[in-house]
Amino acid sequence: MALFSRSKEKDKASDNEAKSPVKNKLAERDLSSVILKPRITEKAVKGSEKNVYTFVVARSATKYDVADAIKSLYNVTPVKVNIVNKSPRRYMSRSKGRVVSEKGMKKAYVYLKTGDSITLV
Repeated sequence: MALFSRSKEKDKASDNEAKSPVKNKLAERDLSSVILKPRITEKAVKGSEKNVYTFVVARSATKYDVADAIKSLYNVTPVKVNIVNKSPRRYMSRSKGRVVSEKGMKKAYVYLKTGDSITLV
């Protein structure tokens, strides 16, 4: 019976050791890989006049990750962050006569206070 008996103190000590690396991983997020690039389109330029900036972000990014990345990279505090998933789509091209694929992406709309701005170009 010695093989299957364990003291409860050893189990608690091993549980604490197993949980500590998980907390360290959450605290050490890599914010530089959250924002992939700014999205510069006609709609995004019109939005930047109203203090709304558009970025292409990583698939695993959350609103809190994007807000923290904007704070650290651009030294600006966002008021609100909206995230949109654009799914990939396949359609029949009229000119080529074959199926064409569009890539999907994850976009983040970052709202700033009046007076704050980000220079992208």
